[in-house]
Amino acid sequence: MTRLAQTAGLNDIQREILATVRDFVDKEIIPVATQLEHRDEYPTEIVEGLKELGLFGLMIPEEYGGLGESLLTYALCVEEIARGWMSVSGIINTHFIVAYMLKQHGTQEQRDTFLPRMALGEVRGAFSMSEPALGSDVSAISSKGVRDGDEYVLNGQKMWLTNGGTSNLVAVLCRSDEGHPEGTPPHKSMTTFLIEKEPGFGEVRPGLTIPGKIDKMGYKGVDTTELIMDDLRIPANRVLGGTTGRGFYQMMDGVEVGRVNVAARGCGVAQRAFELGVSYAQQRHTFGKPIAEHQAIQFKLAEMATKVEAAHAMMVNAARKKDSGERNDLEAGMAKYLASEYCKEVVEDAFRIHGGYGFSKEYEIERLYREAPMLLIGEGTAEIQKMIIGRRLLEEYRFQG
Repeated sequence: MTRLAQTAGLNDIQREILATVRDFVDKEIIPVATQLEHRDEYPTEIVEGLKELGLFGLMIPEEYGGLGESLLTYALCVEEIARGWMSVSGIINTHFIVAYMLKQHGTQEQRDTFLPRMALGEVRGAFSMSEPALGSDVSAISSKGVRDGDEYVLNGQKMWLTNGGTSNLVAVLCRSDEGHPEGTPPHKSMTTFLIEKEPGFGEVRPGLTIPGKIDKMGYKGVDTTELIMDDLRIPANRVLGGTTGRGFYQMMDGVEVGRVNVAARGCGVAQRAFELGVSYAQQRHTFGKPIAEHQAIQFKLAEMATKVEAAHAMMVNAARKKDSGERNDLEAGMAKYLASEYCKEVVEDAFRIHGGYGFSKEYEIERLYREAPMLLIGEGTAEIQKMIIGRRLLEEYRFQG
């Protein structure tokens, strides 16, 4: 283990899990990540390895076959995986958010049906709030679920589904006006529907189409897709929690832990960028000595290492707050905002240290340079985080006068 980004107070089981994951990342992910990423190839063998390690069930309770670990343990594992290849952490994270939502909000039948198979990685999750026209404005969702006897009929188009093709369970947020009088605030008339489907692309079940992978600048390998519902019929017992109108709160709870996860990804990518930068700086010579001996480069390394350390500390604090049962939206927003911004800056400094070689696809830093921007927009943009942080601060520090 390196000096940076250490976490005090871990127990023996947590340390053993993290050591196992780091070993897997060093041996099975880092050597093949750039090659797979350039081909935009799904990392099937890596995913099978993660299944064997039990990572798909890391936070699923033991009674359902999972490991029952904390959010902190999970976030630290994500940090390690993102250090190897951020796309792999995305495959795990989206699955984890759906499992978390089922654990926290699902009916007993829903938990019994899905969680044991999710713990094994047999059922793989995806979730969707966004739509082509709404961006961060979740209240503007137009996809709709209408009751028809013992079923709901779903119509609409969703956007930016991570795992959209490979998943076989998708949690989808739709508007549902049933039981909600006209004038009900938008966030109180939304429902999360659990949609089971076949993996793949095209029409994956009657009324449900996954058109294909969206071609992206970075974050390749993992499939990011649209989802189109055209009179899709699902049974009424696939409303998450069994009650309509709770979808917005359920999704926000999932996104809150997802933001800790995005912060962990930023920490992992930044760590890897620092490793690459500090290593290259000691190998590359100019003016008769390694560039690491030039003060300009030492200043960069100092700034990079400080940012890695600060982002890690904030991410750990946000995870521990959630694990303690406290509200953590302020801490999660701060951690996600800081870690994603610092990640971008650390990656760019490592890119600069590499000079012209940073622009070559032969060097790993080129891949990181394309991946880091996704963290600035995933699970809510930096601007959305600042809105959340600002509102929460005004709640906490309300002027008494």
